[in-house]
Amino acid sequence: MAFEKGDRVVFHDKHSDYDGETGEVTQVSETMFGDNTYIVDFEEGQEAGIAEESLEAAAEDGEDDE
Repeated sequence: MAFEKGDRVVFHDKHSDYDGETGEVTQVSETMFGDNTYIVDFEEGQEAGIAEESLEAAAEDGEDDE
């Protein structure tokens, strides 16, 4: 699933301080291999160069996970 600027996403990378946090995509870049990488802003910082497979769409506000 490709993401666009402004999308809310959950980041998964056990080596990052932001693992499991929800943030907003602020920039999408295409690598020379045709893959997208992302810059995501979190409440307390930013992570750059994130691969698409490390992100999942965040639940919309108001949705319950029951």
